[in-house]
Amino acid sequence: MQAFTQVTGLTLPLDRANVDTDAIIPKQYLKSIKRSGFGPFLFDDWRYLDAGDLDIDPATRRPNPEFVLNQPRYKGASVLLARENFGCGSSREHAVWALSDYGFRTVIAPSFADIFFNNSFKTGFLPIVLKDEEIDALFVEAQAEGYRLTVDLPEQTVRTPGGKSFRFDIDPFRKDCLVRGLDEIGLTLQRSEAIRAYEARRKQEAPWLFA
Repeated sequence: MQAFTQVTGLTLPLDRANVDTDAIIPKQYLKSIKRSGFGPFLFDDWRYLDAGDLDIDPATRRPNPEFVLNQPRYKGASVLLARENFGCGSSREHAVWALSDYGFRTVIAPSFADIFFNNSFKTGFLPIVLKDEEIDALFVEAQAEGYRLTVDLPEQTVRTPGGKSFRFDIDPFRKDCLVRGLDEIGLTLQRSEAIRAYEARRKQEAPWLFA
């Protein structure tokens, strides 16, 4: 998993509340269990004017010029600014995978759906909760061309180009995992010597289990 320490990135304002997981990555793309390849289908129904599927090349489709993700000024954005209850709807890890595969490293919103919020940390993706008034202020500032926010995870702050700083809370264990780039598998592998020692001891104590 990619470590997360500090990210300074172009900020894309998605001014919609209750963005659900089917809007983030529609159901027809859930056929794949790989974590990559979902970026071209992020916000698919809003992003394109015609229907798509995994076997349709996105380059052949008609982009919606009105949708914020398609506007040239936001190309390469890595910080997503959103409204309340982001990631609601059905449970699907693919929603986080699509955001990450597109290039987003973090999403900042006043609230998140619990399942999306928990899934994010397993992929090295940082969901940040700020106050409503702080989000409102960021949406106003984000209208400026080339607006870039700095997210500092060790300091737990979001800094604006003008020098304003907003502090966010995060569970210490989750913070440590993100900073060190450790998912559940990575954490387990850190104990690989102890696991091997346990297995060797069990083979001696109960050899019939390994016949």
